[in-house]
Amino acid sequence: MPWAVLALWVAVIALAVPFAAKLADVTRDDAVDYLPGSADSTRVQKLVEDLPGGDTVDIILVHHREAGLTAADRELAREQVAEIAGEYELKGDATPQVVPSEDGTALMTVMSITGESGEERRIEAATGIRDGLGDAPEGLSVEVGGAGALEADMDAVFESIDGTLMYGTAAVVAILLILTYRSPFLWLVPLVVVGAATFTSQAVTYALVQAFDLTVTGLSSGVMTILIFGAGTDYALLLVARYREELRRIERPYDAMAAALRGCGPAILASAGTVTLGLLCLLVADMNSSNGLGPVGAVGVVCALVAMMTLLPAILVLLGRGVFWPLVPRHGAEPSQRRSLFAVMGTSASRRPATVLITGMAVLGALAIGMLNLPGTPAQEDTFTNKPESISAMETVGEAYPGSNSQPITVMAKSDAADTVLAEASRTPGVADVEKGRSGDGWTEISVFAEDRPESAGEKETVRTLRADLHALEGAEALVGGDTAQRIDEADTNSDDRWKVIPLVLVVVLLVLIALLRSLTAPLVLIVAVAASWGAAMGIGGLVFEPVFGFSGVDASLPLLAFVFLVALGVDYGIFLMHRMREESLKGLEVPDAALKALRTTGGVIASAGIVLAATFSVLATMPMVLMAELGFIIAIGVLLDTFVVRTYLVTSASLLLKRWVWWPGRLFHTQGTRTGPRGGPRASEAPDGVPDERPVATRQEVG
Repeated sequence: MPWAVLALWVAVIALAVPFAAKLADVTRDDAVDYLPGSADSTRVQKLVEDLPGGDTVDIILVHHREAGLTAADRELAREQVAEIAGEYELKGDATPQVVPSEDGTALMTVMSITGESGEERRIEAATGIRDGLGDAPEGLSVEVGGAGALEADMDAVFESIDGTLMYGTAAVVAILLILTYRSPFLWLVPLVVVGAATFTSQAVTYALVQAFDLTVTGLSSGVMTILIFGAGTDYALLLVARYREELRRIERPYDAMAAALRGCGPAILASAGTVTLGLLCLLVADMNSSNGLGPVGAVGVVCALVAMMTLLPAILVLLGRGVFWPLVPRHGAEPSQRRSLFAVMGTSASRRPATVLITGMAVLGALAIGMLNLPGTPAQEDTFTNKPESISAMETVGEAYPGSNSQPITVMAKSDAADTVLAEASRTPGVADVEKGRSGDGWTEISVFAEDRPESAGEKETVRTLRADLHALEGAEALVGGDTAQRIDEADTNSDDRWKVIPLVLVVVLLVLIALLRSLTAPLVLIVAVAASWGAAMGIGGLVFEPVFGFSGVDASLPLLAFVFLVALGVDYGIFLMHRMREESLKGLEVPDAALKALRTTGGVIASAGIVLAATFSVLATMPMVLMAELGFIIAIGVLLDTFVVRTYLVTSASLLLKRWVWWPGRLFHTQGTRTGPRGGPRASEAPDGVPDERPVATRQEVG
């Protein structure tokens, strides 16, 4: 049987690898892939792309010399602008207008290039313009900004993320597995299986793109990689720990693995189920980036689960006990009896469980107050952790042209009402200038320039006023879009999505927990616990994002995504703990004894799993996109809080206080306290204080 499973996986990987390599070719990072599906700005973006010449590549060419531009600088600028105008088709065939700054230090040229339909061609155009400028004379900076240059810079970031994220995560997981297992061989097995799951998930995702036109972005692809490594390694740690335990009781590795799968299999299945279903809840979100992330992440988790429940057991059984060398678990050997860290934690929680619970919740509540200090929605230039050329160019424009606005608000209106819309827009408070653009398929593009700077509070108010005024025009069907309108729609839609997705996630996770634990009280305890972890982690983010990391904004999707991941992933450790506690209760232990026993027996492996998951998301925090960095930080902090504070102290102390009520209204609630059997006295395999040592310390039998 193990050989058959291995052969099947070899065939699956051979089939998957060619298709996995194609996933990068269908990954999309168009603006509409990160916008709300039903928003005005999204409809504008799609209509603009359908106009003659396709979507425009908006470029701002900035020449700047701190001491003032020379005649040679101005001549160079004129030649470069003429060269670009001769090579590309400009919107309206207009000659680009060069605007000098009042202080004489800068020249700004705004160009809209048409005829470059599709993301790839737009990026090639912006990159080609940038590369064609050549080296500037000493003291003169020549930079390319605007939406087209920003898109090119974002594409370069996403291209660099795939390999960096994959190799960085693999390295982190490998180091942690070596430290955990202290074996020169064992760490390789989970890593190989994770690799197999990664290729499989990429191939499956590519198939879904072809079959159902699933949208895969750089963000969703990166998160899928993190989930496979993080969740997959967690499942491996739990299974290997239980397999080691069974090898001491059962002679044949095959039978020991079967017992291990029976013992921890339900917990792993429930864990993967909560993550998968929690991610699929994102399908109800209107934000395209959140909506698309759900199924992509779910594919990764399911592939990781299947690999860890089939391929990992097969390889371990075929390798036999020797894979654990030098700490080989011998049949009949007893684990060394030492007082573990989690035994100490459990004992401290059992002395004053009410005090521990109240204090812990108070601390988490205090940390959650830090959410009030979270910075607002970031401007477009604040989406990077570094400063690419497109951002540097716009900063130069902001300094040299204070109060100016070179970024248009795009209005789309029915062509037969275009003049009426143009006249109404020109009368709108806050509007400095209005230009009629291209027409096609019954629609006309109108560019509106606000008096205030891009994405400022003043320009946002102008956008809202425009929408109110233009929507009131009968028959015009006017839509207001553009970069600032997109930021407004993203913030509004993410707020609406939170009210839809968060309750759905809570209900779905609660139902999975009820099915696993046969209780209502225990699942509610776990839900409250992970929600507290999320609040505390977000509060810590509020305390450090701007003062420490210098992030001037929090992406509007962060609270929702962090909640989904922390609830779905964080509840895993509660599942592992509560499932073992239920198992011990079924064996005859009362709840207080079962809770402490579960903490002692699962504490080490769950701590290792929590550290691995936090470390993998920490890799995400090193990426050059602010959303990725913030998401990675919040989830890593939340997982660590859940692992070492919430699960260890709060869930355990709550169980000690609730006693048999933790299993209400299930069968265990009615049978607890009525047994005549043992109530958790020390077993033969336990130390005098009833604490088995979970650390893999080699005995003479194991080494010999």
